[in-house]
Amino acid sequence: MKRILFCLLSISMLVSCGLLKKSPAGPQSYTLPLVLNEMPASDIYIDMDYGIRINVTDKRTQPSVLNKYEINAVNYLKPQIGTYPDVMSFVSESMRQYMETMGFDLNADINTDYMLQVEITEYHVSYLSGMGWMGTVCFDMQVYDENQKLVYPRTTVTGRSSVASGSGDVAGAAKALNDSYISALKSIDWDRIAYFLRRADSPSGEKNKQVTGSGDTALEHTDIRWYVDSAPKGADVFWRVVSSTPDVKNTNQLYILGPHRMRVRRPLISRG
Repeated sequence: MKRILFCLLSISMLVSCGLLKKSPAGPQSYTLPLVLNEMPASDIYIDMDYGIRINVTDKRTQPSVLNKYEINAVNYLKPQIGTYPDVMSFVSESMRQYMETMGFDLNADINTDYMLQVEITEYHVSYLSGMGWMGTVCFDMQVYDENQKLVYPRTTVTGRSSVASGSGDVAGAAKALNDSYISALKSIDWDRIAYFLRRADSPSGEKNKQVTGSGDTALEHTDIRWYVDSAPKGADVFWRVVSSTPDVKNTNQLYILGPHRMRVRRPLISRG
């Protein structure tokens, strides 16, 4: 009996001195639902002359969605936080939906579509005691024309949001992350992207565009009027094109019969 009492007393003293500690429970796991919780105004970029495609890549140096987790507690374990769906899939699909709502024509024609390249560089939430959940979403983006020429240089857009709630508030963490994503989408200069998708009013506005014969340049939609006269009046008119550049082909001799013969033997314009 004395031995049992001695053991109980020893255990009580060890516990009171903190020598025996309760093993901490495993870290909590949360899954944040990724949703597009706000849509843009609809049909503001309809009737563009060119379509556009989206290519999203994940360039995050930190794949974890939880960045910092600092609470006023002696012993705590950083929770494990994931998302559904995964960040890459969500951004690819939701950005398409966002742009289609605004009226962009996605995947219209592979030969003439522009390309919007989006790189995800940050997509995470943090928790700080006294401040709550804070979300951050960053993209690097650039636009290429149908010839893979850079027309919109690399630009960084950032969205941030915060929600004052507890460290275990999963809904608050999800709202901070989703609001940050919407903030990033709103920071994109969509007007500038739409500018590239409109054909210029005249060829002078597309000095760097190459004519490929696909009808996607202002030059190919410009009416060229020819006025042919001769001296003396009524004579047959002959002409040909002699070119020193591969973009313009040479032609054989072409001619128009004088008006007294009342017919045209060959087309006025040859497209070679």
